[in-house]
Amino acid sequence: MANIKSQIKRIKQNEVRRERNKAVRSELRTRTKGALAAVEAAADDAETKVQAAVRRIDKAAAKGVIHPNQAARRKSRLMRHVNDATASAEG
Repeated sequence: MANIKSQIKRIKQNEVRRERNKAVRSELRTRTKGALAAVEAAADDAETKVQAAVRRIDKAAAKGVIHPNQAARRKSRLMRHVNDATASAEG
């Protein structure tokens, strides 16, 4: 354990931030999986779930939980899955 007061505080802050970031990442994964499942099942609320997932990804990038490039990559992959599922459902 650190002996310096400022370092003790820094350790506490890092722990709080780590827990918060973990929660945000978990919600990202949950919303993405829910959106993908809704698209695969051709559910009525699929569009809403995809929008919610994209919104959550953007929010995580804005907060610095994930890198902006990672956010772009996740959104791109999600939309590619949505488009593929839509195309296969039509054809």
